[in-house]
Amino acid sequence: MATKIIMPKQGLQMTEGTIIHWLAREGERVAADQPLFEMETDKLVITIYAQSAGTLLKIVRGEGETVPITELIGIIGEPGEDYSSLMAASPGAGAAARAPAVPNAGVGRIFATPRAKMRADESGADLSAISGTGPDGLIIERDVLAAVPKATPLARKIAAREGIALSAATGSGPRGKIRKADLAAARSGEGGAGRDIRPIDAMRRIIAERMKLSLDNNAQAVHRVKVRMAEAARCRESLKAAGASVSFTDLIALATVRALLEHPDLNAELLPEGIWRKDSVNLGIAVALEAGLVVPVIRNAHRLVLAELSRAIRDAADKARKGALTPNDCSGGSFTISNLGMLGLDEFTAIINPPESGILAVGRVAPEPVAIGDGVAVQPVMSLTLSYDHRVVDGAPAARFLCAIRERLENPYRLL
Repeated sequence: MATKIIMPKQGLQMTEGTIIHWLAREGERVAADQPLFEMETDKLVITIYAQSAGTLLKIVRGEGETVPITELIGIIGEPGEDYSSLMAASPGAGAAARAPAVPNAGVGRIFATPRAKMRADESGADLSAISGTGPDGLIIERDVLAAVPKATPLARKIAAREGIALSAATGSGPRGKIRKADLAAARSGEGGAGRDIRPIDAMRRIIAERMKLSLDNNAQAVHRVKVRMAEAARCRESLKAAGASVSFTDLIALATVRALLEHPDLNAELLPEGIWRKDSVNLGIAVALEAGLVVPVIRNAHRLVLAELSRAIRDAADKARKGALTPNDCSGGSFTISNLGMLGLDEFTAIINPPESGILAVGRVAPEPVAIGDGVAVQPVMSLTLSYDHRVVDGAPAARFLCAIRERLENPYRLL
């Protein structure tokens, strides 16, 4: 019996995904758990696998299309099997199947499926110049795709957004396929010389939406402290000599987790019915990628000792850089740490990652003059900036929390 391929609901905040690349072709035999296609959603690119074995009878939604979750994307079954009922039951996929099958005869009205018209609008193709291969000469999607220049999904999306005619570009890809880089010449030929316009991809769009939502809805306030890191540096060296590789981020993370257990107002979420103080610390660690920012979550971080937390942070960052994170890896956080010290920043203010109530921004560790009794010495110093939601926690408790982190970092052996 034919089965539907749908976009599964991978994460709590996921509502749609963009199909990046089909890994199987129509008519190809696929095995259960075989990779079917890649999609981008919630700041991640993930692979969707076949839930059953069979033949990929139909690819309903193509590369570059953004599809709501649980909507029909493709059909797996046996050759010759009738899957028209599945197509008819899906609102998005059934549109083409239910389009009127009337010929494109004479001058005037042109008959084409909604998807064919959409493709024509995207590519600038002239429907009147296209011969339909559908029932009674109906123009269908593949007729439009065959009539327009070959291009990658990203190149098509950029061309449609910027109004660039693909016919004005010369493809440098395999078999003359137009790629993103090939649009530069076509863009400059249309008066766009010197403009570096980059499309807003799914990751950037979600980051923009979430950060704007955070600033619009949170009463974000900020506290800052300076932390003397001389003892933390000595602690790292001692651990290194003992064979344990520990970073400043690991020590900061452990100090933050311990402080959150003492100050649960910062490990909280504002709900309609009240403030939810969470009994577990799910620590988000922001990781900067070339494509954007992701925040993998270390679950139950309060149960981990330093070595375990260090390993979990390292594994999460490696997974992020390899593009192997799933939406579940980035959901359910209760507090986030963002460290940009390695990029040379002395200090910065981070935006709260909703629905959390706080985020800690970490600057670089750098030598500064420090008062020691009646004298002055040069020691490594680091800046910590806490952004917190003033609707959930007041300034004094937030200050005590931040100072609790500082106290632990200046006396790091208490963390071990």
